[in-house]
Amino acid sequence: MSIWGKTNLLRARDGHEAKVLPVELFFDLVYVFAVTQLSHHLLENLTPLGALQTLVLWFAVWLVWQYTCWVTNWFDPETLPIRLLLFAIMLAGLVMSAVLPDAFGERGMIFAVCYVAMQVGRTLFVVLHLGRRHALSKNFQRMLGWLCISGALWIAGGLSGGEYRLLFWITAVACEYLSPMIGLWLPGMGRSNTQEWTIEGGHMAERCQLFVIVALGESILVTGATIGHMASWDAPTLIAFLVAFVGSLTMWWIYFDTSSQAGTEAIVTSSDPGRIGAYFHYTHVIIVAGVIITAVGDELAMAHPAGHIDTKSLAVLIGGPMTYLLGNGIYKAVVYRWFPFSHVIGLAALAVLVPFAYLTDQLMVAGLTTVILIVTAIQESVSRRKGSHGAPQHVE
Repeated sequence: MSIWGKTNLLRARDGHEAKVLPVELFFDLVYVFAVTQLSHHLLENLTPLGALQTLVLWFAVWLVWQYTCWVTNWFDPETLPIRLLLFAIMLAGLVMSAVLPDAFGERGMIFAVCYVAMQVGRTLFVVLHLGRRHALSKNFQRMLGWLCISGALWIAGGLSGGEYRLLFWITAVACEYLSPMIGLWLPGMGRSNTQEWTIEGGHMAERCQLFVIVALGESILVTGATIGHMASWDAPTLIAFLVAFVGSLTMWWIYFDTSSQAGTEAIVTSSDPGRIGAYFHYTHVIIVAGVIITAVGDELAMAHPAGHIDTKSLAVLIGGPMTYLLGNGIYKAVVYRWFPFSHVIGLAALAVLVPFAYLTDQLMVAGLTTVILIVTAIQESVSRRKGSHGAPQHVE
């Protein structure tokens, strides 16, 4: 018997699709702040080291959200214990997000403690509730084992400094991100099979889609805040503002107009929805990273539209759209079983733009990357509507 006695906290599996509930949307508000903090951290640290640090922090933010998403897929957020669990994670997540800019500075230990408390605490709660006989128990016990290992690395990094902190935290991220790929295998505990992860596919797909909305919403906030703080609105600044806004719309178009419903169908109709659900999380971390990097590029272009292109600004102005297209392409390869030709063309066009970018300014590069994204979206939409994709194939 669990510590909650006979209380059943699991979602009802009655044949009806599980819905994303208001408390889950409320939970995601913390991640609007987290994504904003990450984009500002990258903007203020546009160096190879700063980019690597931001990447590690982004994976940490994503992993907390991802593991919590799996829990709310199995457990009912409308039950009081799960709702209180989400609120506790929100509080710790808010503190973690607040110290993100100084996570590799003086507040590294605060970041590490908050992170470990969320990951280990949430999973321990589930293990204690399920007891030993439930079908999901072994899976969460293995998960708890891996999170304790990574937790020790996070704490060790918080106690360390400089390159040692970065090394510890990269190893911790690798533990949490890669362990599901090997079925959370641990000595004496065996491994989990994805077919045992009886997830609600529609709920999982919708949660990923909503996080993309969170990221795109943050890019809109950055665009509005940047133009709002401008002392004067000259023509180049207003054009950069329009380019940034159209770019956000186009990113929404590329993801939601051509693949969101098909993604839901792919995971719902799969014979192994747990595996496809894991793939969704592996691919969406790239998609949202692309949105974050692009938002930084938009802010640069608006602040200095006539600014000279250097390697740092080029990395975000072209690297953001490239990362976004690559993530979408991999995601659609999971859904449709092939990488869209439109995305190949778009990635090639962005690559061709790189050597020519040094000859112009930031506004021109931002405008050209937006045009490439628009052409990619149009090509894919036309292709899909002509039936070249047809109905999405069931991923077995």
